[in-house]
Amino acid sequence: MFGIQHFEAFVLASILLNLVPGPDTFYILGRSLAQGRRVGIASALGISGGAVCHTLAAAVGLSAVLTASPIVFTAIKLIGAAYLVYLGIKIFYGASRVEQSDIQHHASMRKVFGQGLLTNALNPKVALFFMAFLPQFIAPDSSAHFIGFLLLGLTFVLTSTIWGFCLAYASATISRTLRDNPRYLMYLNRFTGTLLVGLGVRLALDR
Repeated sequence: MFGIQHFEAFVLASILLNLVPGPDTFYILGRSLAQGRRVGIASALGISGGAVCHTLAAAVGLSAVLTASPIVFTAIKLIGAAYLVYLGIKIFYGASRVEQSDIQHHASMRKVFGQGLLTNALNPKVALFFMAFLPQFIAPDSSAHFIGFLLLGLTFVLTSTIWGFCLAYASATISRTLRDNPRYLMYLNRFTGTLLVGLGVRLALDR
């Protein structure tokens, strides 16, 4: 249907790929550990929103521009890396215990969602992954490439969202006791900030 072939194999591959730790996994884990379950869930939804953007881009062929233009690829990669470093520094030098509690209960989840979305949407390697992975499950002679790409991409996003929720719930539950202690909270903020800065540097240097 819609030119999709070997759909069961695609779902299995998607699940296995989501289980392999990557930047998105560490991003959700870090924010859940330091800022709680609600922030972790909003971050996971933001990451999924970025993946939807890449799905749409792959479906209409825009991601091919990244492959054809090293300048565009590098520019987007550096912007994404700089954003990760910015978030990392902000968290590293951020919230006190009282401020952190305020973040958990009153901060706009829309802002957290937007941060996760930008983190994923500004990673050109994700776009290239979608361009390389999805076509393997679309019949070459299909006349419904757009719908096929869209359905496969959304299926991948669904599996990654479920995994993101599992990460957010598990890590937030484990860290709840630690976050009640101001000293551990400071360490968690520094760990998360350092992790995000490291991911940004890795993205910038990765060829």
